[in-house]
Amino acid sequence: MNIVNLFKIALRALSGNKFRGFLTMLGIIIGVAAVICMLAIGQGSKKSIQYQISTMGSNMINIRPGNGQFGGVRQSSSNMQTLKLEDYEAIINQAEYITAASPEVQSSGQVIFGANNSPTSVYGVNPSYLDIRKYSIDQGEMFDESAIKTAAKVRIIGQTVVEN
Repeated sequence: MNIVNLFKIALRALSGNKFRGFLTMLGIIIGVAAVICMLAIGQGSKKSIQYQISTMGSNMINIRPGNGQFGGVRQSSSNMQTLKLEDYEAIINQAEYITAASPEVQSSGQVIFGANNSPTSVYGVNPSYLDIRKYSIDQGEMFDESAIKTAAKVRIIGQTVVEN
């Protein structure tokens, strides 16, 4: 059999069974589209996870106080103040492979502006925190060391707080 005869037979079979041919083509089209969509979703998820991991910092270490027991009562690390500012200064001054460090104090509360308020987390950090976490400021500017020394009432707020 030659190729021309094969095409003639295939076209005759398709014209005789149009509905079966339509359903076969539809199944193939849906199958291929489903595979393409699943690959795209997988690649998008992979990129998203890689971005989130890269913004955490592959060479970042968090040092947090541990749990303690005082008078037979176990306290969580959030209730303890075992890490002091002197510890931060010792890390900066004595550790030779540390490029940036930032003390962090965390709390939660309400942010109030006019008649609006929004619950949020509040972090007390120093200017190098943005470089460590690879954050950037869209509008305005970052506070400096003089604002920290004078306990100036300055803050950086996230986009969600601005929108709320």
